[in-house]
Amino acid sequence: MAGPSPVSPLAPKSVPAMPKIAGVKLATAAAGIRYKDRTDVLLVLLDPGTTAAGVFTRSKCPSAPVEWCRDRLKGAKPRALVVNSGNANAFTGKTGRQACQFTAQIAARAIGCKPADIFLASTGVIGEPLKAQAFDGVMDKMVGAARAEPWLDAAKAIMTTDTFPKVATARAKLGNATVTINGMAKGAGMIAPDMATMLSFVFTDAPIGARALQALLSEGVTDTFNAVTIDGDTSTSDTLMMFATGAAAELGAPRIASAGDKRLAAFRKALNAVLADLAEQVARDGEGARKLVEITVEGAVSKPSARRVAMSIANSPLVKTAIAGEDANWGRVVMAVGKAGEPADRDRLSIWFNGIRVAHKGARDPSYDEATVSKAMKSPTIALKVALGLGRGSDRVLTCDLTKEYVAINGDYRS
Repeated sequence: MAGPSPVSPLAPKSVPAMPKIAGVKLATAAAGIRYKDRTDVLLVLLDPGTTAAGVFTRSKCPSAPVEWCRDRLKGAKPRALVVNSGNANAFTGKTGRQACQFTAQIAARAIGCKPADIFLASTGVIGEPLKAQAFDGVMDKMVGAARAEPWLDAAKAIMTTDTFPKVATARAKLGNATVTINGMAKGAGMIAPDMATMLSFVFTDAPIGARALQALLSEGVTDTFNAVTIDGDTSTSDTLMMFATGAAAELGAPRIASAGDKRLAAFRKALNAVLADLAEQVARDGEGARKLVEITVEGAVSKPSARRVAMSIANSPLVKTAIAGEDANWGRVVMAVGKAGEPADRDRLSIWFNGIRVAHKGARDPSYDEATVSKAMKSPTIALKVALGLGRGSDRVLTCDLTKEYVAINGDYRS
């Protein structure tokens, strides 16, 4: 396998200071799952009383860890999360299920809990057996080394073709207390989430019950992770989980049982901000990406219709390669709108690149100037807006350009 790619030019210029969260401790290790000389296992210890929520891939070929987590989410009493990179433990049959069981048993023994209290996630190559025995040599050491501080190290341990670790944090008032939300994510390719994300884990000290936490997470994913696409391919391993330790109850935070509780307003806003931040970082780290692309569709017959049109544009290789070549090729956008299968009227269609209208009412804009548009297309961020002129529905999705480097990365992925 090729060495690590240079850091994406779209990477954030700074990394937030990640505060501690009471009830959460982290440790990483190099188990040699696939990579040499780098960490590839993450262990997160969770205090008793922690609640959990999750959304997962809708792929009909899910990984063994996805099935493990789904089966244990209802009524869960989570005590730990174990994540490995380099091997997805997907399309591995009975061997994959046994690897999950073995990993959970090792972790449970080291922590002193039941295997059912352990949640698992894996990312990497599909179709190769996971050598779970590698965890046996590191789990006890990780439990002993777990600390509240190493959030950035944790995010690095779950990377595959990512070029930078992805973390985000926010605080919010809940009752008389200030609660914290920390999140991490990985993902750079095989990105077209469907009810989940690549791998992402969010933690809070807020005392929120499992049903309320699940509702908040399911709601929050719609316009964040599920509004991102890199290449139109939904992973077998997409997992987004959230854990609430409840430790802030000692600081005066009220215990929340319903997602409809009005006291959650600030928390919901902060959670959605963390999810949106992580989702944008995934788009910024798309394999081979050189441009972050925001696609807005307005004037659709409904929001779902606008989403489908936006995704049709975002997943078009022709649109994405045109943007990579700094070409405001509105003809390719028209093509993507037309093939989306949603209501559209060619003669009402208008298109903008970075605020410059290039097409209007079914034809090239009369004021179009090639030099002006070409200059705008050199920006590392591209805002592509489409107005359908049919209704009030609107939506926004994020993607990136498609470059030769994407082909190089994926052509060499198993080598």
